Amino acid sequence: MLDDVCMTYGGNRSTALEHASLIVNRGDFVAITGPNGGGKTTLLRIILQLLKPSSGSVCFYRNGAQVKRLDMGYLPQKNMIDGRFPITVEDVVAMGLPATMRPLHRITSEERERIESTLETVGMADLRNRSIGTLSGGQLQRTLLGRAMISNPEVLVLDEPLSYIDKAFEHHLYAIIEQLAKSSTILLVSHEMTVIAGMANRHVIVDKTLHECHATHHYQKSECE
Repeated sequence: MLDDVCMTYGGNRSTALEHASLIVNRGDFVAITGPNGGGKTTLLRIILQLLKPSSGSVCFYRNGAQVKRLDMGYLPQKNMIDGRFPITVEDVVAMGLPATMRPLHRITSEERERIESTLETVGMADLRNRSIGTLSGGQLQRTLLGRAMISNPEVLVLDEPLSYIDKAFEHHLYAIIEQLAKSSTILLVSHEMTVIAGMANRHVIVDKTLHECHATHHYQKSECE
């Protein structure tokens, strides 16, 4: 739950978000859209606790009790990833399993099976040993999706998942997201809403602040006003 969240940056205190409030229920599929620079990525990063809002509060609940955080998977935008980092596709996907981040952790047989299954699902099994710096934009996007989904998180946060994805994989991606929505709460930012709109049960417009759209064709701004 976000309650009256504001976010300002820099010495000139430019505003990224103001008076943003949102309640997301377990099992929701929230499609988020809005203009470039409207604060969509800032909103996601606040929800992920990667940013602390300038004011307002962010609270999480599990089974009616407030908790410090939820188990979240995150697919960031590609331009937030340093492709020069010397790590393989398989290593990136495995990083989505919390236990693998512990020092000296040895991957169990169950974790190995989950890694294999995830690589197959995102179509990256044949490229498992490739360095991420040698990948195309679409291949990197699929790798990062694997990292986000591998742990079956309570909440899956997807920032422009269709970016760089080729048409051959796009329909498969929709099927993956539809399957994930059966077990995870999903927050998905996208400019391409025609298919996503039919999958989501809620539609939120972010343009410095938030409002929920109830129009049938919510991606047409004139119908959201």
